[in-house]
Amino acid sequence: MTLVGGWVAQRTGDRRHLVLGFAAGLMLGVVAFDLLPEAVRAAPDEIHGVPQALLMFAAGFLTIHIIERAVAIHRSHEGEYAAHTHGHRHHDHARQGVGLTAAGALVGHSLMDGFAIGAAFQAGTTVGTVVAIAVVAHDFADGFNTYTITRMYGNDRRRALTLLTADAVAPVTGAAITLLFTIPAQLLGLYLGFFAGFLLYLATSDILPEAHSPHPSRTTLLCTLLGVGFMWLVIGFAD
Repeated sequence: MTLVGGWVAQRTGDRRHLVLGFAAGLMLGVVAFDLLPEAVRAAPDEIHGVPQALLMFAAGFLTIHIIERAVAIHRSHEGEYAAHTHGHRHHDHARQGVGLTAAGALVGHSLMDGFAIGAAFQAGTTVGTVVAIAVVAHDFADGFNTYTITRMYGNDRRRALTLLTADAVAPVTGAAITLLFTIPAQLLGLYLGFFAGFLLYLATSDILPEAHSPHPSRTTLLCTLLGVGFMWLVIGFAD
C-alpha cells in the first residue's frame, strides 16, 4: 500500500498543485487524529501544566522552523559576498536536505507503525489483525507523502523511490523488531509529539503555500479538505 501511494503521487503529472493540497490535508489529518492523541496517551505527564507530548510537539515545530530560517538567513548573507549561483546552489542543497529529513522522519513513523502491529499481536491475534489493517490503510498516505515531499524539495526521482522503498519496508522491520524488545511508552509518546510538530510545520509553512502559489484554486482547497476527511475515515475505522 505504501508503494501504491507513492505510485499514485508519481503519476499525477501537471496536477501537482492538487497533489500537494491533498498531501497537506493527509498530513494535517495524521497530526490531529493520529499522532497527537497517541502521543498524549503515551506521554501524559505534565510539566508546568502542559503534557510532555505537547511540549515536544511545539519543540518539533520550532526546530524545523529554526532550521529553515537559519538556511534562509545564511543564504541572504552569502548573497552579499558570493556569486548568486553559489548561494542558490547552497540553498538547493539545504532544501533537498529538509526534504530528505522529512521523508526520513516518515520512514521512522512507518517503523513505529510496525512496532504497533507487533505489540498488538502480542496483546492478541484479533487486536493485531485490526491494527495491521489500519496500518495498511494508513500506509497509502505515508507512501503518497514520502514521494511528494522528497520530490517537492528538489530531490531527484531516484532518491524519492529509494525513500519510498524504505518506507514500504519499515513497518515489516518494525513488527519484526518487537519480537526482540519493546520501546517504553513514554519515549514513544515524546517522539510522536515531536514528529507531529515537524509534520504540521511542513504542511502549513511549505506544502500548502506551494500548492496555492501557481494558481490559487478552490479545487486545491477541496483536495486539502478531502485529505483531512480521508485520514478521519481511516483512523475512525482503525479505532
